[in-house]
Amino acid sequence: MPETTSIILLDTIHQIKSLAQELEKAIRRQEDLLNIRGITMSETLFDAMATVHDDIDKIEIRLVEEATALSQLRTMAGTSDQINSSLDLDVVLAEAMERVIMLTGAERGYIILTDPNPFELQWEVRIAQDQTQRSAGTPPVFEGSRTILREVLETGKTLLTDNAYNDPVLGSNDTIASMTLRSVLCVPLKLKDKVIGALYVDNRLRAGVFTPQSEILLTAFANQASIAIGNARLYTRVQSSIDTITELKELMDNIFASIGSGVITTNKADEVVICNAVAARILNIPADQIIGQRLPDVLPQDNASLTEPLHAVLTSDQNQVIDVEWDSPTQGHMSLNIRLSPLKDANHVTQGVAMVLNDLTQQRENEAMLRLMRRYLPPEMVDNIHTIAALALGGERRESTCIFVDVGPLSTFADDLRPQQIMEMLNLYLSVATDCLHQAGGVIDKYMGNEIMALFNSQLNPLDDHAARALEAALNIRDSFMKLYGQLGLNPDPHYYRIGIHSGVATLGNVGSEIRRDFTAIGDTINLSKRLEENASAGQIIISDDTRQHITRRPGPLRLDDIQLVERDPVQVKGRQQRTRIYEVFRTS
Repeated sequence: MPETTSIILLDTIHQIKSLAQELEKAIRRQEDLLNIRGITMSETLFDAMATVHDDIDKIEIRLVEEATALSQLRTMAGTSDQINSSLDLDVVLAEAMERVIMLTGAERGYIILTDPNPFELQWEVRIAQDQTQRSAGTPPVFEGSRTILREVLETGKTLLTDNAYNDPVLGSNDTIASMTLRSVLCVPLKLKDKVIGALYVDNRLRAGVFTPQSEILLTAFANQASIAIGNARLYTRVQSSIDTITELKELMDNIFASIGSGVITTNKADEVVICNAVAARILNIPADQIIGQRLPDVLPQDNASLTEPLHAVLTSDQNQVIDVEWDSPTQGHMSLNIRLSPLKDANHVTQGVAMVLNDLTQQRENEAMLRLMRRYLPPEMVDNIHTIAALALGGERRESTCIFVDVGPLSTFADDLRPQQIMEMLNLYLSVATDCLHQAGGVIDKYMGNEIMALFNSQLNPLDDHAARALEAALNIRDSFMKLYGQLGLNPDPHYYRIGIHSGVATLGNVGSEIRRDFTAIGDTINLSKRLEENASAGQIIISDDTRQHITRRPGPLRLDDIQLVERDPVQVKGRQQRTRIYEVFRTS
């Protein structure tokens, strides 16, 4: 019935009711006049008038009820549209609950959801008439009848009582009695025949507030609310899944971007599915042009060495590791280490290949350069190049042992040797001495013609028994030269070499400039060891008294019983006022 028609009918009934009342008054006046004349009016007329009044009242009540019901249904229709037009239930359900209270005359109401246990309740919305206890999003305290609520949740049936306090069944419950509930209406929220919650309204002050029409009204609203809740939950799950997938993708992208190796994955058809930036740089092709292409089409043309390993990964689930040399037209020669692994799904079925590419070009070039450098620099210096580079210009004072070795004057070589032959002979002597120094742990500081300067206990070769190590190297040089003399057919008497050793504090570090540096040692310890070598006679190993004392304290690999120390006359060396005690060293056997 249109709202305007309802209003017109109510106005018409009011007019009819007024006319009936005026008519009854007129008949009553006529009755008084007839009574004066002794005429009695029939009571049947008045009974008919009473019936007319009753009928008019009934029609009026019916019209009011229908108008109210129509208004409620329209309100609920608008509420349903609002609920289904939004997925934000926190606000929508709260506003809908306000309308339910307004339409039903309830004192307060709750929309209650269960998740997942029917008796682990989540109070989503709580509205009271005075609006002082409204709460949406934060769980309020449920103050209604848990007995009624549990009954509705368990049975899935609506429960309506117009006076719960006096109800013979419900009134015996302590909760209802303590709350003196008068009117209660609780409707289940169902989604696909599953109870997901309840719509609960009550009034503690008045009985008979809720009518069958109220029950119909709330049931209709509950049906709409259930659908909206289900849609919102589905949307939340989908949104959560999308957020999770997005986060995982971003995480994977960040991981692939941060990996120092190239990463490529393919499907069974050899089509590239994933390619990170490093792989694109190695292949010198933009990543977006690689994805979707067949792997053989994006690899360099000379990739035949990959065919068999790729086939083995796909057919035999075997991991493969290969080194490949490629000649790129844009990047030149490249050295790559490639690891191939089967890419499996959740059922452990191979769906493609995961390829990890490590560009070793620079590393291989560095290794080749280091091998070349070892021919010209001491191995310890090359191996500890980072340690040397970390040292600033300047030095560090530390106790060390310095040894100078003169492998033999050039004048001792045969007169008929050409310069090139003399150089080869000199290098032979230097190589023998160098090997002995390295075996003892020494670091060659420099070659000076036919002389070698070596250090023990520098930053590159820290040694507690550095003096003993230096003496061991000197004795081994003597033994090795004796063998060399025999191989060359030379008379070892006299010997050609001279060795001087001294232990003390020296300054060790980098000297030079910012663009050219040299690692060396300076100080009195270095000068004195050089002077001892210069004062030694051919075939002599001379050590200072400081070196002797250090060997006594820390003999290291030496056995003191195997060496003989013969003190010689102290020497006066240039740059020192005091004379230096020295010893010549021999093996005892």
